[in-house]
Amino acid sequence: MATDLDIILKKYKQGKREELIPILQEIQEELGYLSEEAIVKVGGFLGLSTTKIYGLATFYDRFRFIPSGKIKVSICHGTSCFLNGSQSVINKIKDEIGVLPGQTTRDGNFSYEIVSCMGGCHNGPLINVNGEYHAHIKAEQLPELIKRLKYVIEND
Repeated sequence: MATDLDIILKKYKQGKREELIPILQEIQEELGYLSEEAIVKVGGFLGLSTTKIYGLATFYDRFRFIPSGKIKVSICHGTSCFLNGSQSVINKIKDEIGVLPGQTTRDGNFSYEIVSCMGGCHNGPLINVNGEYHAHIKAEQLPELIKRLKYVIEND
């Protein structure tokens, strides 16, 4: 039986190194991150060492090597959002969930990332929670938001 990785790799030509980034992007889109298994399998498929693949993937800040949480929060930190207080939002979410950007909580429930722009500059600070945008967010709103999200996880 073919795995998700096998299905993805069948779309590409074996040994074509220029396909590396599109393959990695598709794997991450499908699986949510780049696992060690995925890097090894892609290396064998393209004839590249895992060191080269990992080196390239770590160069780009959009690739993840650990799974995202069930609740994934993106915080806009572009110029407009920064000027409207996104740093206090970042600091508060770090305090509330207890991990750094790009990390996932031990229970696998939460992860967050800082992005350079979400394109909603007049609505900043802006956050995205699993695809749902929250505009004009303030740090003091985060404890209640996270409490509601935890409730959703526990009752799913």
